[in-house]
Amino acid sequence: MAVDDTTDTAGTTRADRTAERVLGSPALRREGPAKVTGTARYAAEHTPPDCAYGWPVAATVPHGGVTAIDDSDAMALPGALAVLTHENAPRLGEPDDPTLHLLQTPRVPHRGWYVALAVGETPEVAREMARELRLSYDKEPYDVLVRADHPELYPPEQANGGYPGAREAGDFDAEYAAAPHRFDLTYTLGPLHNHPMEPHAATAVWEGGHLIAYDSSQGATLVSETLAAMFDLDPRQVTVVAEHVGGGFGSKGTPRAPVVLAAMGAKHTGRAVKVVLPRRELPFVVGHRAPTVQRLRVGARDDGTLAALGHEVVTHTSTLREFVEQAAVPSRVMYGADGSRTGHHVVALNVPTPSWMRAPGEAPGMYALECAMDEVATALDIDPIELRLRNIPDREPDSGRPFSSHHLGDCLREGARRFGWERRDPRPGARRDGELLLGTGVAASTYPAYVAPSTASVQAMGDGSGPAYHVRINATDIGTGARTVLAQIAADELGVPLDAVRIDVGSSDLPTAPLAGGSSGTASWGWAVHKACRELRESGGSIVTVDTTSDVQAQEEYARHAFGAVFAEVSVDAVTGEVRVRRLLGVFAAGRILNARTARSQFIGGMTMGLGMALTEHSTLDARLGGFVEKDLAGYHVPAHADVPDIDAHWIEEHDPHLNPVGGKGIGEIGIVGTPAAIANAVHHATGRRYRELPLTPDRVGPVG
Repeated sequence: MAVDDTTDTAGTTRADRTAERVLGSPALRREGPAKVTGTARYAAEHTPPDCAYGWPVAATVPHGGVTAIDDSDAMALPGALAVLTHENAPRLGEPDDPTLHLLQTPRVPHRGWYVALAVGETPEVAREMARELRLSYDKEPYDVLVRADHPELYPPEQANGGYPGAREAGDFDAEYAAAPHRFDLTYTLGPLHNHPMEPHAATAVWEGGHLIAYDSSQGATLVSETLAAMFDLDPRQVTVVAEHVGGGFGSKGTPRAPVVLAAMGAKHTGRAVKVVLPRRELPFVVGHRAPTVQRLRVGARDDGTLAALGHEVVTHTSTLREFVEQAAVPSRVMYGADGSRTGHHVVALNVPTPSWMRAPGEAPGMYALECAMDEVATALDIDPIELRLRNIPDREPDSGRPFSSHHLGDCLREGARRFGWERRDPRPGARRDGELLLGTGVAASTYPAYVAPSTASVQAMGDGSGPAYHVRINATDIGTGARTVLAQIAADELGVPLDAVRIDVGSSDLPTAPLAGGSSGTASWGWAVHKACRELRESGGSIVTVDTTSDVQAQEEYARHAFGAVFAEVSVDAVTGEVRVRRLLGVFAAGRILNARTARSQFIGGMTMGLGMALTEHSTLDARLGGFVEKDLAGYHVPAHADVPDIDAHWIEEHDPHLNPVGGKGIGEIGIVGTPAAIANAVHHATGRRYRELPLTPDRVGPVG
């Protein structure tokens, strides 16, 4: 089907006019009606015929092994089908991720590790079977608490994301010693958990040697590849469907226990099996943000420019798999200093394996760095915005590469204008409203602009019975509006109205695509969709399939990052220590904004999650029992609408020619990055006190004189 490129009297083509209406417009989410009417089906809502139900059994010891199993009472229950343990479960190939090597040995690496799967005719039967299962353990010594002086700390070669564990530039020791103003500050953050609205779930069925799995996942391609390797299948024998996903925030970025257990249960019983994790078990098996103890050493000159910047992180990992929260990495990007030292130390404990949580590394690392910058500004009597402006580097400090674009200064200035920063009294504790102390704070934010190779196909449909073009790509829409934005990209390039494009996502049978993670989804998938549509338009053919591997590999050497600034106004009750956020404003530079509606939603969602990180969210490891204490949303407090009455996000127009054909940077994570520090800095401004441990709950803030 040919594209109408006729021009009007002003020389504007139909494609140009369509693009003006489509890409960047606040188009409504395509899946919105299906979600609000309940017809959108999530992983747990796929129920094949003769479906059985699995209930995982978690270990009740923090370290050791299973020594005896008695399933007689469990199997005596009406409707009981099977109890899978390391003694009878299907044998699995060893995956790259040891957390998936389930029911293969009696080993218990941490409390909550799955040691059995009860399978019954109904969820109620399976749950009762799990209760009736009798297990005996050999309990071994264990350790679950990280501390800065832990004797088994070691420096890892790499942190998460492949970043070097340690980096040094210039002579940090000499520069720090010679600086006229020196700051040695420690910031602490406990474990955090993702808790998406949709718990982790999977439904699996074997059909003639073909495994079909409906999974709550951020990437069906990776899940299908992993299952194929573990069950010794050709990749073409596995189909993973993740059509709708109710949030993930990183916890669904890699395959998780439910899909493996469901596939094992289905293979063992010959029935379809569904596994839905109770929310109380999520903290133990789907990852968490690891706790960090961060030491910042800053050497500053009289004018506030940095002579030395040191950022050293202590964190934990599990005994199963090394995962190192890359919290020191942002200090390699944000500000220039003549001498810098950044590094990580980690200890392997008997804890669940930490994993990705929205903006891993950047969220905790920038909390510490941006609070430290505020402390420097206060001590030197320099406006916090001005201090940051004076330290913006010309090139990325760590690599020396030029930035593809860098508009942090514009974000700070525009945010200051919108927030009314010029009216701020810089004196801490100067504003009161009865018993309430009022303060304002600011923090910068950043996030890398990642992109990965992807494939996509587009077909011209000529029968006139529906959409004119059909786009197919295994992208995953985790609630971000990916379907809508990719359709906008296609319509833009083809020069057709948005409703002329049909798009299929969320199945490993579609052209291969990377997962929705690292704020890289739209940039990666959009590049492939854009390329396919362009080749179809230029060739005049009926179907085109493309791969962007060579395009991504040919990118020039630039440091690609999004930047932003977050402003906060808080009140602190002088009697109770309760902190309330009155206003939050974020201004971001994230390349071309492809859909104004979904972009604003993503920015505000990230900022809200940052508010939770600052004020309400925390997990606690029980040193005696070895597990997490906060196991549900009654104990783990996420913010609600009433927790921030005024929240807004804006962006500046940014054209970055060095990114990808659609010009977009990721926006899903940058909103969380600066928010905790902005709130913490506002609390200092309100009270005159520095609090260096999150969250800022009333018991920590306490009465303020």
